[in-house]
Amino acid sequence: MSKLWQLLEDLKSPSYEWVDLSHPVNEQTPHYSGYNTLEMYEIFTYQEHTVCASEYKIVSQYGTHIDPPSHFVEGGRTLDQITLQEMALPLCVVDLTEKVAADHDYAFTVADLKSWEAKHGQFPDDCFVAIRTNWSHREGEAFFNPDETGQPHYPGWSQEALKFLCEERNITAVGHETPDTDAAIANLIVPWAGERYLLEQDKYQIEMLRNLDNLPATGAIILCSFPNVTGAPGYTARCVAVYEK
Repeated sequence: MSKLWQLLEDLKSPSYEWVDLSHPVNEQTPHYSGYNTLEMYEIFTYQEHTVCASEYKIVSQYGTHIDPPSHFVEGGRTLDQITLQEMALPLCVVDLTEKVAADHDYAFTVADLKSWEAKHGQFPDDCFVAIRTNWSHREGEAFFNPDETGQPHYPGWSQEALKFLCEERNITAVGHETPDTDAAIANLIVPWAGERYLLEQDKYQIEMLRNLDNLPATGAIILCSFPNVTGAPGYTARCVAVYEK
């Protein structure tokens, strides 16, 4: 048996856990309110055509999705230019659930990242850093958490934390459970400042992850898959993590 086949057999053994990090894609999938909800049309049916085929109308940033650099950067890499090697990465999970529970507007800090490193070691080169907040446990309106004026309240990255990962460390991508990179109230000051910075560094991100609470802080790998759409500024993504029990 080849080494790769043996490795795959080992990974599928009971010694390893596989975790789906993506929301199911349907009409209830969380998405930005400015985007239309998924539409699906049956164009071939078993009854009429003896075969089933459907047509879907979906925005590129729907549910769990990837944002390549071109989402914000004109001339930046598009979806089809994300390399295959970038789709499989060491996964580091930073648990900030307690801070977020106490402050829904919390912005992840450099101190948070250094505190994680003090326990688990420096973020490795070419890794994926995901922030666990348990925000994906929220459903419906609670996911965007609007106040009485309609202003959303959810946590996000500070630009300083992203700069630390991009300039003092050598990460490939980041991810989070929340709808945006930036905390919602930060967008009132400078919209999408952190997200714009990250994508300008030629990194990519996965938004609206889930099930991060089922993963260890270190030791897992993340596999991110998405359609190879030419010139696309993003797309719904299927992400899976694997770790040794």
